Amino acid sequence: MQFSVSKEEVLETVKMLQAENLDIRTITMGINILDCYADSGEKIGQKIYEKIVNSASNLVTVGEDIAKKYGIPIVNKRVSITPLAMLVNNLPADEVVIIGKYLDKAASAIGIDFLGGFSALVHKGFTKGDIALISAIPETLATTERVCSSVNVATTKAGINMDAVLMMGQIIKDTAKLTQDRDGIGCAKLVVFCNAAEDNPFMAGAFHGQGEPETTINIGVSGPGVVLNAVKKHPTADFGTLANIIKNTAFKITRTGELVGREASEKLGVPFGIIDLSLAPTPAIGDSVADILEAMGLERVGTHGSTAALAMLNDAIKKGGAMASSYVGGLSGAFIPVSEDEGMIRALNAGSLTFDKLEAMTSVCSVGLDMVAIAGDTTADTIAAIIADEAAIGMINRKTTAVRIIPAPNKNEGDIVEFGGLLGRAPVMKTNQFSATSFVNRQGRIPAPIHSLNN
Repeated sequence: MQFSVSKEEVLETVKMLQAENLDIRTITMGINILDCYADSGEKIGQKIYEKIVNSASNLVTVGEDIAKKYGIPIVNKRVSITPLAMLVNNLPADEVVIIGKYLDKAASAIGIDFLGGFSALVHKGFTKGDIALISAIPETLATTERVCSSVNVATTKAGINMDAVLMMGQIIKDTAKLTQDRDGIGCAKLVVFCNAAEDNPFMAGAFHGQGEPETTINIGVSGPGVVLNAVKKHPTADFGTLANIIKNTAFKITRTGELVGREASEKLGVPFGIIDLSLAPTPAIGDSVADILEAMGLERVGTHGSTAALAMLNDAIKKGGAMASSYVGGLSGAFIPVSEDEGMIRALNAGSLTFDKLEAMTSVCSVGLDMVAIAGDTTADTIAAIIADEAAIGMINRKTTAVRIIPAPNKNEGDIVEFGGLLGRAPVMKTNQFSATSFVNRQGRIPAPIHSLNN
């Protein structure tokens, strides 16, 4: 396939790179590991290690070469694998932990930042492998540096597996406890999904879906600073005009990602998958989704109107990406992680952003409750209820939602949790103090909504 970029587009891109924090957030190689089945954790781990190293040994080098060639920062290089639960049906949890350590070893060997796919899809029920993998999550995330985990507990078609929701509430608590010396950082590598995307290149939720090819390259592009600058230039534009401005900006960002993705695909000899145009903020000043919403006219994110502003932003981003590439996928929208966005933290400290308002905003954002710190003594049942609420939003709205929440050990409301790097820092948010224990301890599935019957 011939792909070309005009001189004008190149010049615009140079400006976005130099002044507006545009970057390629991640090149993620998806790898199918279903041929790595064996009868022990040690053997499976060795096979997966060899396949990852053989398939992705040049991933970091190619990423660095492309970055130098075009002057485009490529922040992260990552790998996602087929959900591991599919390979471990005959293994106990302690052997699944062994596989997790091999995954970490493979990630270290090829020099990538994170490896996703320590995952299970349990939206309709559990296999033996699912149970083993979920049980292995706390120890695996506590004893590895680069391994990321995700569990899909609900879909619009299947409903919500409340047994899985309750289980994940406890798994999150256990993971926090095992990493309490690091403010519960293990939970920052664990996502609970509804309607998980099979081609998502972003961590911690990336995995290589069942419908994917043997290997593939997915690109995550991020440009909050570029969009912010465009919005600031039009302080009095009406909403239709502003939406078009954002859409056109997203188009330009996506074209940059397509250029990088196509070249990476060619150099690695791996099929090109998708461009995920998600506005993923960082703690850096000027790289905030919250700042974009405030540039639209909100005094502080979280005030009335925040959900409407985010809805318009998310929609315009998707439309711009769809114009620029035939292969837009993953999540593609606006992330609103608390710890990774300085504007979100500012709004929380000002009292504008509450937990309930944040949840409301997730109904129209790209993912959900992301990198939210809560008090360490929050019960597993309360965490399960939070997951259930977020899954319900995704199920009813036919969208991906997720919960990446940190019950920070020995921390209380108002304390600060420090993770460093892209994970940033987060004030501990207040949650509702009334119990949902009797609700989440009912067994079974919340049925799929009537609009799921659309065949």
